[in-house]
Amino acid sequence: MKQPPLITRRNLLVLAAATEFATGLALLLGPGLLSDWLLGITATDLTNLFARCFGLALLALGMACWPGPSTVGAARGMLFYNAAIVLYLAYLGLFVSHGVLLWPAVAFHLLMSLLLGRTFFSKEQ
Repeated sequence: MKQPPLITRRNLLVLAAATEFATGLALLLGPGLLSDWLLGITATDLTNLFARCFGLALLALGMACWPGPSTVGAARGMLFYNAAIVLYLAYLGLFVSHGVLLWPAVAFHLLMSLLLGRTFFSKEQ
């Protein structure tokens, strides 16, 4: 009997949604720590306000993209987010600032972009 593939759109969405949900929680609960680790910046009251707002958005993205009966829209949204955040984080790393987690985050989002993009051209979902 043939085993089902491990890398499916549904499994990728579970991983991506859980990751963004966890990142959102981290931004809500410890925005200064994540700002330092990801961007190498010292948090201020103003950066914490924006980080928490972004954290709420990531919580919503994680919840909205959790796989349901249809995964096409969720995968499309998560693909766009991952591709866009790769470009933005790489720009920050090259021209602004970076912390120890920035390039691993870029690599993770690039991999997720490639894998999610592949699911759109695959007959298996």
